[in-house]
Amino acid sequence: MRLIVAVLLLLCSVHARAQAAPTLQLERGNGPEPSTLDAHRCQEVACGNVVRDLYEGLVTEDAAGRLIPGMAERWEASADGRTWTFHLRPGLRWSNGEALDAQQVVASFQRAFSPKTAAPFAELFDALHNARAVQAGKVPAEKLGVRALDERRIVFTLDRSAALPALMTLPLAFPVYLPAVKAYGAQHTLPGKLVSNGAYRLRAWTPQASLSVEQNPHFHDAGTVSIPRVRYQVTEDAAAELQRYAAGDLHITETVPPQPRDALRERFGEQLRIAPYLGSFWLGMNLTRPPFKDSPALREALSLAIDRDRLTRHVTGLGEAPAYGIVPAGIAGYTGASIAWSEATQAEREARARALYRAAGYSKDRPLVLELRYNTSTPHRRMALAVASMWRDVLGVQVRLRNEEWKVFVQNRRQRAITQVFRGGWVGDVVDARNFLAAFGSDGPLNWTGFDDAGFRQRLARADAAKTEAARNAWLRTAEQAVLNQHAVIPLYFYSSKHLVRPEVLGFEPNPLDRHASRWLRWQD
Repeated sequence: MRLIVAVLLLLCSVHARAQAAPTLQLERGNGPEPSTLDAHRCQEVACGNVVRDLYEGLVTEDAAGRLIPGMAERWEASADGRTWTFHLRPGLRWSNGEALDAQQVVASFQRAFSPKTAAPFAELFDALHNARAVQAGKVPAEKLGVRALDERRIVFTLDRSAALPALMTLPLAFPVYLPAVKAYGAQHTLPGKLVSNGAYRLRAWTPQASLSVEQNPHFHDAGTVSIPRVRYQVTEDAAAELQRYAAGDLHITETVPPQPRDALRERFGEQLRIAPYLGSFWLGMNLTRPPFKDSPALREALSLAIDRDRLTRHVTGLGEAPAYGIVPAGIAGYTGASIAWSEATQAEREARARALYRAAGYSKDRPLVLELRYNTSTPHRRMALAVASMWRDVLGVQVRLRNEEWKVFVQNRRQRAITQVFRGGWVGDVVDARNFLAAFGSDGPLNWTGFDDAGFRQRLARADAAKTEAARNAWLRTAEQAVLNQHAVIPLYFYSSKHLVRPEVLGFEPNPLDRHASRWLRWQD
């Protein structure tokens, strides 16, 4: 009798685990509150993480970051690289079950580039025929270089060769359900109204708390999606996120707060995931207003005064590399530019910093007073405190720190009205050096510094017209050097990706762009 009871209890236990596992919700830290779930207006990592679960472009990425078919089952380019044809999979559907065809994708692209949408990343598609003219309102959206040949074929026309498949992985290239946009306007991103086409669909959104998605049964590859529900938690404070992870409230963190790597490794072992990451962190300066307008010597003095080795060793401390350029390593065929004094000792740099500071008209009796603005984040606060301390100790600069919630910070940075020095940087959208430089070549919403240099734009144009990849990279390097020579930004370090991932979560693979779509994750048996 006891044996029978024991067997029954064991069977019940196994059955309970089998029933519980499929319904277990994945809890992910996601940094700040996403600014939007409108794919065409998405411009930050917190938004991109969620949007890549909700939507899919013509091309997507696997867990290791390799390009694979998305909505399109295949594609081909003309010999000159200026005409691309994408063939849609048969039977594509939106999350509400409606059919998704080529003409809807074309209409979505036209909406993405319309002046009314004001897509912040539209300039990354400047190779697309008439993209700039459409966004500027100079020609109608129907003149954009994208058209449907039939229900399953889409043709893109470019004005220069470009890595179009990689660009198709950006949120700007995701299809948006236009009937919902027409019916609800800006409210089309709310639960119950948002219609998408990705592996997941929106389930709930509690502002400043969390956002939940659930498996989309109409996704073309729904049978391979293992985790049925995911909740993205707002975790602006990295230290608090770490505490929540340690308490078992999170399965994956968005980042790890600055602290000794050895101590973290001893505490969490292989749960700590650190890997190279295609991202650069720099401080931007408002070049359109005093004190930095027409004052490259002052800008250089501030850059010289920062000890990047000390910053990455003691303040960040999790695999970041000191930066003296804008484009990080890891891009095949590209050798990054560097500030002229990158090989000097820190003592030599500080001596030159003091001389330039005096030449700019500042001294202990007449110190520079400025604001350093950053968005809410433990790592960013530690960075700002360290930089302010270095500027004070080396030059006597008086720094006021301004901490702002993400949406407010982004708006102020873009407007260039009240900013002086601000937290900047770039995380790669595609594995291409141009992606880190393009914003400096226009007066668009991504040129936060207001950098305006005809020589830089000429170099960028020569890169675009280059016949070989080697020539293109050479011109891009000269363009990067032009920004560095004018000290338009202050490079600090190149990123590393750093997450904590629970042992029961499988499929989390390191990749250069640090993208980890939930569709590739699964529970350990």
